[in-house]
Amino acid sequence: MKLNESTMISRRTALQAFSALGVSGLAGASLLRPAFAAAPKLGDTDALIVIDVQNCFIPGGSLAVKEGDAIVPVINAMAKKFPHVVLTQDWHTADHVSFASQHGGKKPFEAVKLPYGNQVLWPDHCVQGTDGAALHKDLNIPHAELVIRKGFRKGVDSYSAFLEADRKTSTGLGGYLKQRGIRNVYLCGLATDFCVAWSALDARKQGFTVAVVEDACRGIDLNGSLAAAWKDMTKAGVKRMQSKDFA
Repeated sequence: MKLNESTMISRRTALQAFSALGVSGLAGASLLRPAFAAAPKLGDTDALIVIDVQNCFIPGGSLAVKEGDAIVPVINAMAKKFPHVVLTQDWHTADHVSFASQHGGKKPFEAVKLPYGNQVLWPDHCVQGTDGAALHKDLNIPHAELVIRKGFRKGVDSYSAFLEADRKTSTGLGGYLKQRGIRNVYLCGLATDFCVAWSALDARKQGFTVAVVEDACRGIDLNGSLAAAWKDMTKAGVKRMQSKDFA
């Protein structure tokens, strides 16, 4: 089944709704492939992109992925091996259009029609300047060169690190990476089958070589969403790696 934008949003609705009940999955645990034969030689054309490791998306947060905090030490260790690291943050206004609280009579995980299409309504999360929007306190990547904030425009939501949900508004990340001479991007973070996958697919569309480091992610995986995401990423040429694949 093709994991297009509308499919991914609708699946995310169900998955986020069930996350409060403890539905979760280790990213790709049942779908592992052999590691690369040789560790990649990282250099100035390589960058690690760490997606949305924020308090709202870890246990205790308003849109938590179960065990989302377990990836933090994996990411910290892996990031030390990269010359370039970019972090992303959801960064919403308090009255963001994606919040159910801004739509009278609507509840989280319902949907409304907006100018750019169907929009899933979320609990308030990752509000600019709040603790929920902050990066996890144990994330330790002092050499990170850029923090890309997405979803800060009141009238449009954002999943991908490269394009917002209207599929027209750029975050600027692609241009930044290209001007820095980056050709290869490696992604990790939350969640594998949604924001990481959207980012990976958009990175491929923008001409980058892309890999997802699956043990440095967590997926939710309900009704085959994780397998569908990997199927679409594989079809698009996204490589699949483990943190141990890096020397």
